[in-house]
Amino acid sequence: MRLSSKSRYAVMAMVDLARRDQKTPVTLAEIAEGQKISFSYLEQVFASLRRAGVVRSVRGPGGGYALARPANDISIAEIIRATKQNAGRIPPVCDPDKPAQCPAAGARCPSHGLWAALDAEVTRFLSSISLGAVAAGELAGAARFLDMEKELAATGE
Repeated sequence: MRLSSKSRYAVMAMVDLARRDQKTPVTLAEIAEGQKISFSYLEQVFASLRRAGVVRSVRGPGGGYALARPANDISIAEIIRATKQNAGRIPPVCDPDKPAQCPAAGARCPSHGLWAALDAEVTRFLSSISLGAVAAGELAGAARFLDMEKELAATGE
């Protein structure tokens, strides 16, 4: 899964914002301090989030940022798309737009369908998870997966 640092920081910052009191705007300095993210980097991230309509900015004393909609109405994929990153993009071995570079002699790689399906599944998964669910720690399915991964690691499989 190809997620950039910018999209990961955007999700982290949005979770932080969602977990705070929504009655008062939160400054980027507060988020930067809480998440240990550079203030100037957060400015870039929040500019993208604001343009995408995910957050709203409040100017003046007591200003800052707030969610533009309820956290349960914002998907993780939407946050990633707001950073201009491709949500979960899994590139195939060869680029379908550049078939001459494909090892399969100009044809589509036989595995292309696999990567396209995986890309679609990752996008579907991220679209199905709300910011509210992440902020509330409600990813029971993901937690079960991590538990299975730990069990497999312990048994050496």
